[in-house]
Amino acid sequence: MPRYATFLLYAGLATLGLAGPPTLAGAEEAARLMPAPAVDVPPSGAHQQTATFAGGCFWGVQGVFEHVKGVTQAVSGYTGGKLSDPSYEQVSSGMTGHAEAVRVTFDPSRVSYGTLLRIFFSVALDPTQVNRQGPDRGTQYRSELFVSGPDQDRVARAYVAQLEAAHMFSLPIATRIEQAGPFYPAEAYHQDYLTLHPNNPYIAINDIPKVRSLEQLFPQSWAAAPATVGKRTACAGSADCTD
Repeated sequence: MPRYATFLLYAGLATLGLAGPPTLAGAEEAARLMPAPAVDVPPSGAHQQTATFAGGCFWGVQGVFEHVKGVTQAVSGYTGGKLSDPSYEQVSSGMTGHAEAVRVTFDPSRVSYGTLLRIFFSVALDPTQVNRQGPDRGTQYRSELFVSGPDQDRVARAYVAQLEAAHMFSLPIATRIEQAGPFYPAEAYHQDYLTLHPNNPYIAINDIPKVRSLEQLFPQSWAAAPATVGKRTACAGSADCTD
């Protein structure tokens, strides 16, 4: 079901005074704390790094990572496809090969790539779903890690194997791993969508629970003030702004 069709359904239920379902996906893997990665990149004082995560609608994935300490920016966008600088409408057709994804910029001295993976698999998605996530269906909603460099590739593959060996999910993990390619930021109205529209029925039902689970399961990583794209834009060139 396209995201805006889902929104209209939820809005209609709200108008009638009816509660929408927690998801329209049937059986879902509930958010729960995954084990710490056995293989990780050690903390360093290196420059900021980027990692790209696809896990269904980018609104919720972005909203989660914007609340992680050490993340300085999380941008919704499109990657993994064959068309340069696609639009939302083109990606939503499912014909371009892109995934809705979030490019996370982080300080490796404050948060490791392995910790970001742990958060992703714990609260941001159900990694057993194939070409869908919750009510959204199509290859653009697939679960995929777009890794930047050999260290991320090594850690990502080791962590997926660790979760599989521990039987952390009732079905096989469907998350794909491939090298990061061109990333195209989504339209401005998609950025910071969860923060700007927390009462949107789609957000309230599907995505706010992810943020709440982050706060509950990862209190040491929780940042109450989100590192929004809008904040970073407003703070550009200002010495008064902090993460």
